[in-house]
Amino acid sequence: MAHLSPADWDRLERAVLDGRRIALTRSGRELVVVPLRVFLQAGREAIEARHPTTGHLLVRLIDELDAVEILP
Repeated sequence: MAHLSPADWDRLERAVLDGRRIALTRSGRELVVVPLRVFLQAGREAIEARHPTTGHLLVRLIDELDAVEILP
């Protein structure tokens, strides 16, 4: 389960505003996406993102992720 500190949340929110890519890791697999928004879904924090190559939208629940990394 990804644990985000207050500083991590600030970096994630800044990535959303700046359109910077993030890497989401789950079950040993990494997915690089462009975050569009962070929101609550059924009381759980979620990230809505767009795949940079295909353009597909996806939603990932933060508590189901192993890690969230903001890329430079």
